[in-house]
Amino acid sequence: MTRLLTLIVAATLLVVAPMASAQETKLKWFGHAAFSITTPKGKVLLIDPWLSNPSNPDVKAGKDPLAAVTKVDYILLTHGHRDHVGDAVEIAKKTGATLICNPELAGNLVKLAGFPKERAETDAIMGIGGEIQIADGEVTVAMTAAVHSSSVFNPKAGPNEPERAYGGNPAGFVIMIKDGPTIYHSGDTAYFKDMETIGESYAIDVALLNIGGHYGMEPRMAAKAAQSVRTKVAIPQHFGTSPDMTQTADGFAAELKRLKIGFYEMKPGETISFRQKQMITTRG
Repeated sequence: MTRLLTLIVAATLLVVAPMASAQETKLKWFGHAAFSITTPKGKVLLIDPWLSNPSNPDVKAGKDPLAAVTKVDYILLTHGHRDHVGDAVEIAKKTGATLICNPELAGNLVKLAGFPKERAETDAIMGIGGEIQIADGEVTVAMTAAVHSSSVFNPKAGPNEPERAYGGNPAGFVIMIKDGPTIYHSGDTAYFKDMETIGESYAIDVALLNIGGHYGMEPRMAAKAAQSVRTKVAIPQHFGTSPDMTQTADGFAAELKRLKIGFYEMKPGETISFRQKQMITTRG
């Protein structure tokens, strides 16, 4: 009931439609913090691609979660932790995707994890506060601040070496799609007051917010983040993957209802679409 009521709050943005259009932007959730965005012109962006996470329906079904991945143009990493870097190296080798992240993370992924060097040393490597245009100008990516940590697992570490290497500063991303929505991915950030600046600087249509607590925002603070970034609709992520995380989005939904902010809970494996900035779902 709570979820139904909060969906009504988002009614000005959300439309139920039975079929897709070639000019739509598509957003898919693989579980945890992993999302893909397919632009109206067919470019594919993967964010924090831990596709082998236990919430992914393919993993639950005993399938190879990378088998269906045939086209990826860009991989965006908010930080270096293994549940966010995930399957990035394998996907980049398979698809030739270009890496978008901070330079320290890129360098150590090449050195320690075998990320293809030629795809990690391009103009897409960036820093917090910067904006880049990708996909032949169809997409603008802004890297925003985040309050968290970042490290790269070092499988080559000897007995007297640390198993974690520097991963640069953690970040979030604002992804602005021509003829499509503006999407904010929070990464694993804690709430911080300057999230208000993100909301002042970008007209965010959808915010993908971590709500799992323990390692990031608790649901109440994630709702405050949704308010600060002025999103029209908030979608929860990074919850329920392990026992030490918040298990459901119910508390987040209740807080958003109180704040009169739109809410939509994606199911792992679900894809939603946007016509221009209008969100479409086939779920009744």
